[in-house]
Amino acid sequence: MNLIKSFSLLFAIAANCDAFTVTSSHMSLGKTTISTSSQLDALLSVQLEKPLGIILEEVEENSPQGVKVEEISDAGSAYASEYRDQLIGLKVAQVGETDVTSMAFDDVMDCIINSPSTVTILFEVADEPVEPQFTIGTTVQIKVIQDGNEDKTIDAKVGENLRQTLLDNKVELYRGLKKKLGNCGGGGQCTFCAVDFVESEGWEERMEYENTKIKKFPTARLACLNNIQGPATIRVQ
Repeated sequence: MNLIKSFSLLFAIAANCDAFTVTSSHMSLGKTTISTSSQLDALLSVQLEKPLGIILEEVEENSPQGVKVEEISDAGSAYASEYRDQLIGLKVAQVGETDVTSMAFDDVMDCIINSPSTVTILFEVADEPVEPQFTIGTTVQIKVIQDGNEDKTIDAKVGENLRQTLLDNKVELYRGLKKKLGNCGGGGQCTFCAVDFVESEGWEERMEYENTKIKKFPTARLACLNNIQGPATIRVQ
């Protein structure tokens, strides 16, 4: 990241104000949520007076993926808040009414500079952690459906690796010579251990890597990358 870009935002915002030094600043913070197609993302709503004193950097260098907070300067209103440390590392979601999550750095900068002297900025924050429905070590049942074999029910423990559990219980996870010889051994690369989840309870949404790796199969998971989280019925090819 070019540091000149980061610091240019701080001083450009200051130049857009009557004075760089804060004589009186106002900040109000609250937590809100917005609905997306996949989940509810928690947002931190911050109302600041210019100069903001927020130094930003690109989320991904030379890519229009928005910006995140790199540093809080003691010369701006953000520094006056007890939340200043919480803002470090957060991605900027919205400036005023404008969604900036997919903007280039310079476009976000222009948006902030052209905003009113008192501006509301929304930051993306991590959702509160969800307590697992089944604790580690809890015995749950994994029902395995596979063409050509009788259905099998396995007593497994939460926290155990799904691939290893299936192999230990003689489930033919790798059918055919190609899968037997060409599987990656549980490294998450070959996708040969993908199993379809027919039913499940207590399982979190599959990871983003799986959404990319096996995107054509939205109900499947890579057994090697999943520890058992609860009971499930799965279909093995």
